[in-house]
Amino acid sequence: MIALDTNVLIRVLIADDPKQTALSERLLREAAEAGEPCFISDPVLCETEWVLDSYYRVPRSGIATALESLLARKSLFAFEDVDVLRKALDAYRQGKAEFSDFLIGAKAEAQGARTTFTFDRDLASQQGFSILK
Repeated sequence: MIALDTNVLIRVLIADDPKQTALSERLLREAAEAGEPCFISDPVLCETEWVLDSYYRVPRSGIATALESLLARKSLFAFEDVDVLRKALDAYRQGKAEFSDFLIGAKAEAQGARTTFTFDRDLASQQGFSILK
C-alpha cells in the first residue's frame, strides 16, 4: 500500500498543473496495475474539501461528488473507515457545515459518543451535535 497527500489528490481531481497531474495520474495507474491500494487518510479528505472550496471555489455539490467518486473506487483507494466517511458525506450533502465537522461527528458516534458538543451554529440542527451554551 502507498498513501497519497492532498496535493497529489488535488492534481488528479482538478488537473490544474499539467506536469504534476501527469505524475499523479501515472502513480495511480501504476498502483492500479500492481494491485496496490492508495491510502487516503481522513485529514487528506478534510484538506481536499477545504482546498476545493476555498481555493478552487468548487460548489458544495461538486465537492460531495468528488469525494463520493473517490469512495466508489474501492479497488484503488483505501480509507480509514468507509462507513464513517459515507455517514459524514451524507450529512455534508444535506448540511451547512464543512465536511471535517461532519467527519468529527461521525467518528465520535462510531466510538460511542452520544453527542459532539460544539459552538458551530451550522451544526445546531444536525443529529449528533449539541451547541454548548
